[in-house]
Amino acid sequence: MRHRTTAELEAALDHVRASPADLGTVELIVRRPAVDEREVLDVGVLDPAHGLVGDTWKDRGSKHTPDGTAETIAQLNVMNARMVAALTPDDPTRRPLAGDQLFLDLDLSIDNLPAGTRLALGAAVIEVTAKPHLGCDKFVARFGVEAMRFVNGELGRELRLRGLNAMVVQPGEVRTGDLVRKLSSR
Repeated sequence: MRHRTTAELEAALDHVRASPADLGTVELIVRRPAVDEREVLDVGVLDPAHGLVGDTWKDRGSKHTPDGTAETIAQLNVMNARMVAALTPDDPTRRPLAGDQLFLDLDLSIDNLPAGTRLALGAAVIEVTAKPHLGCDKFVARFGVEAMRFVNGELGRELRLRGLNAMVVQPGEVRTGDLVRKLSSR
């Protein structure tokens, strides 16, 4: 599997930056039922206590909490669908490997979605949190060092090319193809 070069990712940047600001779509819903397993869903259920129902977010816990419990502020990982497509243009089946649960065609930049911004998708509402979503060794293995540097560079962080963290504030079903509406910030 060939990883995209920095030049190839830079060439896709205008398309990523053209993502809609206020009204987008849910492009992909992915549940992680076990380590390194992915289930692409047509319909997912978002729950304030469990995140994406059936995902292992809560079971995995966090090394960032004193007692090892999962961080609610990192309940959902959300990535721009155009960015993940730029990483995997030749094989869309690899997109779920990014490790995020929701892939949205929406401008995820800090300027467009500051922490506290709420998004309505399907019957659910999620809230963007301040915790950065940066990626890990698995991201490097799957998409390459250049991709990791690109999404985590200064511009990449500003645009949140690796994605953002969010939490569920109103439970409900979300479907692939649902509209995503930016609501006012809290």
